[in-house]
Amino acid sequence: MTPDDQSGMGSRPSTGAGPESAPLGAGRAGVLERVLRPFADVRPGEAASALLLAGTLFLLLTAYYLLKVVREPLILLSGGAEVKAYAAAGQALLLLPVLKLHGWVARRVGRLTLIATVLLFVASNLAAFAGLLRTGVPIGLAFYLWVGTFNYLLVATFWSFATDLYSAEQGKRLFAVVGVGSSIGALAGAALASWLLKRLSPPDLMLLAAGILAFSLIAFAVVDHGARRRAAAGGRRAESERLTGAGGFQALLQDRYLLLVALLTFLANWVVFSGEYVLDRTLIDFARSASHGIADPARFVGQFKATYFWWVNLIGVVGQLFVVSRVLKHLGVGPALLVLPLVAMLGASGMLVLPVLGLIRVAQTAGKSVEYSLQTTALNALYLVVSRDAKYKAKAVIDTFVIRFGEVCAAAAIWLGVHGGLPVRGFAALNLLLGVVWFWVALRVGALHRARSGEESARLPLPSPPRSATTALVPTGLPLTNLLVK
Repeated sequence: MTPDDQSGMGSRPSTGAGPESAPLGAGRAGVLERVLRPFADVRPGEAASALLLAGTLFLLLTAYYLLKVVREPLILLSGGAEVKAYAAAGQALLLLPVLKLHGWVARRVGRLTLIATVLLFVASNLAAFAGLLRTGVPIGLAFYLWVGTFNYLLVATFWSFATDLYSAEQGKRLFAVVGVGSSIGALAGAALASWLLKRLSPPDLMLLAAGILAFSLIAFAVVDHGARRRAAAGGRRAESERLTGAGGFQALLQDRYLLLVALLTFLANWVVFSGEYVLDRTLIDFARSASHGIADPARFVGQFKATYFWWVNLIGVVGQLFVVSRVLKHLGVGPALLVLPLVAMLGASGMLVLPVLGLIRVAQTAGKSVEYSLQTTALNALYLVVSRDAKYKAKAVIDTFVIRFGEVCAAAAIWLGVHGGLPVRGFAALNLLLGVVWFWVALRVGALHRARSGEESARLPLPSPPRSATTALVPTGLPLTNLLVK
């Protein structure tokens, strides 16, 4: 690589075909590869790092769910349900200076230093919140805004790293395995948080989450170190990790592909948020209706929600394990992006015809499970064909501010609809209209992604095999992780 190549790194897409992307095993698949074969096309030398990334994502989601069970009582008991509902707007505003600071840091440090800065900053904040809570300082609203801001940034940072490590071809095959960490982390994190809350105080849970985040940095460092060793074993120099160019918002506005990805993310979160409102509103009306003879509406709602979340998570995990990798490998990223808007449009059409609780529950269960598995994985795969700058800066903007802005717009539409006397069918009609636009945008994003993937494939050099078996920890395309979620 010439000096000019390095200085211009931020302006060209990262292909994953450079010195750090040589395939890791020409021999037979090992035990880990064979274990993972039923779930994804894992090739020799790829299993260890994919599992390590999945474990890292698991740790991040577990930490998030520990914080989630702490934030809910703090905000509800100190501010009420109304303050919680309006907090999404505050989180969107708070993200503006956070993202500006994130972009400033990203331009001045390498990849691993950026990840360490984010993780340790969040961990130190948790230690401060725990100390304030122990002294009796009311932190309900501040902590709720903080969690809603940094949980997305953590997940976005993880997936930025993952897209930086893998080539486009690898990502389509292996992201399903990496994403399992999110699905299982959500299930295990919720169960662990419920169990720990009976034994530990909220400040203790904050400190435990901070420790988990700090510990996850070790996994990032191990994968990064393996990539460097592999590059050195190949006798090549790794790409410069310094980011150049404009900030996240500027990079977003200068690239039509990224703009459409942002619009896709915005519409998806609006429709999903609105769909959850339709379910909640129908559920409450059903529970309070005298004709259904429900003696304890609160218990009925709690049991309904518990069953609903259980099915959503179960179907999501099964889909992540057995469906996602096959869809991405055989159909591609573009067609995968069309599944959720189709499910959303079918659900909204059903609500228009027959707005009953059973049908709405089925529609929302299908939509949320697809969102947690296929949609999330396909969205992250879109960044496999963009520049490193876009992966770490523009993606951070999309995965945080754009998501929150979609929820804010949905909340505003709900407020207007409620005060205007709009029935459930009215919200379903709005979702159907948004779903049509969402589907069209997904088609355009898929077409642009195919074009970029084709251009990248056409200029990829033939990779050379590694010179040492000691480099087998990190898979093809890894210089060396994007995590933070909802």
